[in-house]
Amino acid sequence: MKLELYQIDAFTDKIFGGNPACVVPLKDWLPDEILLKIAKENAVAETAFFVNKGDTIHLRWFTPDIEMDLCGHATLATAHCLKSILNYPKDQIIFETLSGDLTVLVKHDVYHLDFPSRMPTVSELPEAIKNSLNIQPKEVYKSRDYVLVYDTEQDIKNIKINRQLFDTINLDPGGVIVTAKGENCDFVSRFFTPQASILEDPVTGSAHCSLIPFWSSRLKKNELHAIQMSDRVGTLRCQNKKDRVIISGQAKTYSIGNLWTE
Repeated sequence: MKLELYQIDAFTDKIFGGNPACVVPLKDWLPDEILLKIAKENAVAETAFFVNKGDTIHLRWFTPDIEMDLCGHATLATAHCLKSILNYPKDQIIFETLSGDLTVLVKHDVYHLDFPSRMPTVSELPEAIKNSLNIQPKEVYKSRDYVLVYDTEQDIKNIKINRQLFDTINLDPGGVIVTAKGENCDFVSRFFTPQASILEDPVTGSAHCSLIPFWSSRLKKNELHAIQMSDRVGTLRCQNKKDRVIISGQAKTYSIGNLWTE
């Protein structure tokens, strides 16, 4: 079977920035085993598969290892693929997902993702994670992901992970966010996933479902500018809206091609 394949850099206005995602349109769903094999072969953080149902788009996300419950950058990439390449007629796209219906509004080449808010609560850090960090956090919280709060942006830049220790814990489908107040933005972060093919995710939209309400409460503001400090760097504009968050960013198409499943 021959399928279309689009690779798109999300949360960036430059090629080779942000987080690369592959997007694969389907007419009907293939077996999960095949979807996972395609995601492994693509070897990016997430591959998005979708079926256009007319009024809504059924969307699923796969890492090279598992199916995810929520993914921001691959949702943005899918919206970009639909609007800029496949000529989707509407500026509001409704995705049916494992996290419920997600709406993306497209305005002037900026994609505004309406996602669930996941306010983290005070937690304790498992010893495996604690021992894997070269710098210890000042505060520990958890929602889907652990949220580790540090004093400075420089701490976030300097964090190193002992992967041998880190990979002894399984957080599927979650990960570990490290974050601090930003020097030239409201907050910065990085994101790590134990036992994953890709240890550090370049830009993690779903992590901001927790980061936005957390920093909104701490900084006493509802509109926030965030930077994810991976090597590729991601820029996100954020809004806190009670039980929802708006995560906004741009995207660039990197490649268009085909894949064969047999």
